[in-house]
Amino acid sequence: MSAMVPINGLHHFAYRCRDAEETRHFYEDILGLPLVHIVKSDHVPSTGEYCPFVHLFFQMKDGSHIAFFDLGDNVKAEPSPNTPNWVNHLALAVSSTEELKEAKVRLEQAGIPILGITDHTFIHSIYFFDPNGIRLELTTDVGLADYKEAKRRSARSDLDSWTKEKSERLGLAS
Repeated sequence: MSAMVPINGLHHFAYRCRDAEETRHFYEDILGLPLVHIVKSDHVPSTGEYCPFVHLFFQMKDGSHIAFFDLGDNVKAEPSPNTPNWVNHLALAVSSTEELKEAKVRLEQAGIPILGITDHTFIHSIYFFDPNGIRLELTTDVGLADYKEAKRRSARSDLDSWTKEKSERLGLAS
């Protein structure tokens, strides 16, 4: 089999939202991501099924997008019942620790509860939820090139070790 074509980056990641205007206010007015595109249709282009929707795209500085579907029923997506609420999240990069601190202040002034600043060794992060219950992380790289290179070199063996440990814990080892 031939190699997969190169994947150049993220175009968009889409979520369901409860209300397009509520979501626009949060992402555009509070987070500063401009609303750059709207798709409105009564039929899903990929399947043809009837489902009136609006699809909103908010652009980040690198040209990628966060997108949302408002299905017109004022219902937000339910969290996965078998997954802790800290697991599924979208991490967005800011340029510096100073910007991260500024973002924390701005979000708190907007009445948004913040967890952090959390030190993950190679990044610092804050966590919060959007109006749809989606957990967001703002994060900044703190350098540590040698640390990250060592982690890159050990990533596969670290995963193999976890896989073995998990298999033994679940009684799946052969």
